[in-house]
Amino acid sequence: MLSLSHIPHWKVRNMIKKPYLLFVGDVQDAIYAKTAAGVQYWRPEQAAGQFRFPGGVDLGLPDYDMKAAVDAGLKTILIGVAPQGGKLPQNWLDFLLEGLGAGLDIASGLHVRLAEVPELKAAAEKYNRRIFDVRFPTQSFNVGTGAPREGKRLLTVGTDCAVGKMYAALALEKEMQSRGLKATFRATGQTGILIAGSGVSVDAVVSDFISGATEYISPANTPDHWDILEGQGSLYHPAYAGVSLGLLHGAQADAIVVCHQAGRENVKGIEGYALPTLKDCIALNLQMGGRTNPNITCIGININTSSLSADAAMDYLKKT
Repeated sequence: MLSLSHIPHWKVRNMIKKPYLLFVGDVQDAIYAKTAAGVQYWRPEQAAGQFRFPGGVDLGLPDYDMKAAVDAGLKTILIGVAPQGGKLPQNWLDFLLEGLGAGLDIASGLHVRLAEVPELKAAAEKYNRRIFDVRFPTQSFNVGTGAPREGKRLLTVGTDCAVGKMYAALALEKEMQSRGLKATFRATGQTGILIAGSGVSVDAVVSDFISGATEYISPANTPDHWDILEGQGSLYHPAYAGVSLGLLHGAQADAIVVCHQAGRENVKGIEGYALPTLKDCIALNLQMGGRTNPNITCIGININTSSLSADAAMDYLKKT
């Protein structure tokens, strides 16, 4: 098995062979197949098939077993879902071992380091396959400097986690590029990294170095270039606010776009915490972001209306 510890993080991403076999396992709700769905939507040419257990969510891709995937020319199993509890289920392990034996590599954004799972490590070495744990940076970072740097940066922020910050950032990059503007999506989470081919999963960075890691992925650039940084968590989230603040300080954002999911009133997954108003969310992000860029401004609001009908979505937007 190829050792990846000495290779810079962005280079490791670009070594992953494509196309992908999206592994969705036994997940039955598409919301928990965020990584698979994101890669399929933004990089459809890379998503060539799916592997799922009976009853698993259907992404509309061809179903393959491991041998059939290899025969069809697929190169890498992409873990497109997260197991409940963070542990690797035994039935997942069995099929991943089968995939390595069939000739597929594995790319994962899980909190579990698959390359360190004894059975997978042994199989990768035996069959000369590679395992990429994209959540874990392969280099160290400095603390943030707060020093001004050239170029423009936009950061997507949110009222909560999982409200569409990555989607908004990718959509902005696509639209800006279509208008002839210089814009580059900067991934800060595992799904974004697998879509973009580079980035740093900031929730795996030691807290003291989050702002430094953010500076690293959005370095100085030409004055007319925009880095579009994918936000994480929310300043109002009782668990993830630390990551959000580190991103905000390290980005030195010239602009923010606030993201919110229509109809969500409370922090997802944690009882007793109401979401802020959009007005309050804008104000707090501008206050905190102003610490490293006094000229920060909010240029827009992104509303995730995916749970609403078209008519209900329009009504919601008119009232917001």
